[in-house]
Amino acid sequence: MTGPMFPVRRQISPHAARLRRDMTEAERLVWDRLRNRQLSGFKFRRQVTIGPFVVDFLCPEAKLIVEIDGGQHSVDKDAARSAYLEGQGYRIFRFWNHEVMSNLEGVLQAIANALSS
Repeated sequence: MTGPMFPVRRQISPHAARLRRDMTEAERLVWDRLRNRQLSGFKFRRQVTIGPFVVDFLCPEAKLIVEIDGGQHSVDKDAARSAYLEGQGYRIFRFWNHEVMSNLEGVLQAIANALSS
């Protein structure tokens, strides 16, 4: 007979832990609506390490990454990152902070549409 089952705790990188602790307001708004399978019943994880990168939100089942970007991001800066993640089979959906703040329901609908396709 085996002993009691204990929850498995994933080890996260110090960088991912800092990002979790210091989430932007836009990231918090999105996380509050993605967590606990609230969006179409899909499980999301936050600040997940994939290879050398930490992504904001990941739905492993749908291989969908959701990034909420501020001014530090640009298409040119994120090109290598996107190429790597897409090469691993992930789809990436990016939203700017101001999009989340001004149109949260539209952002969530776009994510729900991506999950169902």
